[in-house]
Amino acid sequence: MGEDESWDLDDLPEGEDSQLEWWDFDDHAEMVGAVAGDIAFIIESALDARGEALLALPVSEEAMPVLEALAEKQIKWKHVTIIPTHDYLVPVADPRSHVKALAQLFLTRGARVLPIATENDDYHLAGGAADARLQDTKWPPDLVWLGMGADGSTAGIMESADMEEALDGPKEKRAVGIMPDDGDAPLVTITKAAICEARTVLVLLNSAAAQMQLEQAIEEGASSMSPIGRVFADLSVPVDIYVEN
Repeated sequence: MGEDESWDLDDLPEGEDSQLEWWDFDDHAEMVGAVAGDIAFIIESALDARGEALLALPVSEEAMPVLEALAEKQIKWKHVTIIPTHDYLVPVADPRSHVKALAQLFLTRGARVLPIATENDDYHLAGGAADARLQDTKWPPDLVWLGMGADGSTAGIMESADMEEALDGPKEKRAVGIMPDDGDAPLVTITKAAICEARTVLVLLNSAAAQMQLEQAIEEGASSMSPIGRVFADLSVPVDIYVEN
């Protein structure tokens, strides 16, 4: 069974107001089922409260089993809108296209899947186009699901000349373009401000080492060298963190 370890508000680093719930799992299948079930509950709650739901979801090796399990849930998908947390500026047919992976899972269920990235030679313009599209989307998201890279990156916010704009740009901006320092393809990502507007945030980690890394980043807060630490420094919403040991 997953173990729940709550961090009360008084236990959080100074300036942090969110409520963190840590869920530890020794069994992969159990964790997948738990996370998919919890996301389904968030969707159903949003549908009951507002008649629609908006989710920002990642596409990764760790996320796919949960997404596949979620897609099998009996939900009124036609009232659900899904966007990628980030996506590469590649053709939709490219294997790296996140919106393609999400569409293959959820469009067939009746959900609305919106791209945030378009194939564009200018990633700044692509980021502006993504921001305009999200400005026309009913906000805020009911859920933003974050991953965490080995370098502390989260969503598509990573070490780059554009990182500061994604983390501390204008609060009304919901998406920006990023050119990664590692030479990978340019991408579009939702911003820290957009993440912090979510009603709920979910994080999925694949090891105890990743948990320790995230705990350290949270402790460092706004002074963290990692993007995810700086995101957490400004979160003031419920956060569920699932860890597979």
